[in-house]
Amino acid sequence: MDHVSPKKHLGQHFLAEPTIAQRIVEALRLPDGVTEVLEIGPGMGVLTGNLLQHAEYQTTVIEIDRESVAYLEQHFPSLHGRIISADFLRQDLGQLFPDKPLSIIGNFPYNISTQIFFQVLNHRQQVREVVGMLQKEVADRMAEPPGSKVYGITSVLLQAYYTIEMLFTVPPHVFIPPPKVQSAVIRLTRNDTEKLDCDEKLFFQVVKQAFQTRRKTLRNALKPFGLPAEATADPIFDKRAEQLGVPEFVGLTQLVSKHRQEQ
Repeated sequence: MDHVSPKKHLGQHFLAEPTIAQRIVEALRLPDGVTEVLEIGPGMGVLTGNLLQHAEYQTTVIEIDRESVAYLEQHFPSLHGRIISADFLRQDLGQLFPDKPLSIIGNFPYNISTQIFFQVLNHRQQVREVVGMLQKEVADRMAEPPGSKVYGITSVLLQAYYTIEMLFTVPPHVFIPPPKVQSAVIRLTRNDTEKLDCDEKLFFQVVKQAFQTRRKTLRNALKPFGLPAEATADPIFDKRAEQLGVPEFVGLTQLVSKHRQEQ
């Protein structure tokens, strides 16, 4: 159990099984042009040690906990100058890695894993890949296709820009302390959609509003947009949010945009 501390912070459970750490790092593919790897929340460095075995990776870590930062500085001298003591959720990746595409990896704290992926979305032109371990329930939601109760906002927004793969599940007993839930490792790879065929800001708003009252038809769920009755006559408004895939949401956004401009 080298590089593992029993302390827990920010909802993080530290991985105490080296073979799983190795599998997570080996899941990185580094799409064309990517050499920069950013690890989020390395803790005591169980993933970090494996990353540093890959000389072709330009590994940087970002850690909010000062004790962990001190530990990393002491135990991984080769990381000198590449340990960022900060909150990932507050960073501008474009400033940290100017004009450089990124792969991101981490054993993500359960309580902020969704926020981490929204931060990835904010930097979707730069983040080409994410390999992360998180609560299985959250990972399932991200990878789920349309038509299920699990499918939601994060499913649509992430699938609009990334191909999502569930890689493997991880049992609780390999963590310190053991979580009360199953974990899973997921991989996101940036797809070919540089920009959606609609107003992307409005797309995000439409998706979020559509799922706010997911049991209602879109005609009722999207009432806050103030669309006239003739605008919602299209059959798509008879559906519920969970029935629409990314292309349908793009089409829906185009309809909303069109009628907004006519008002």
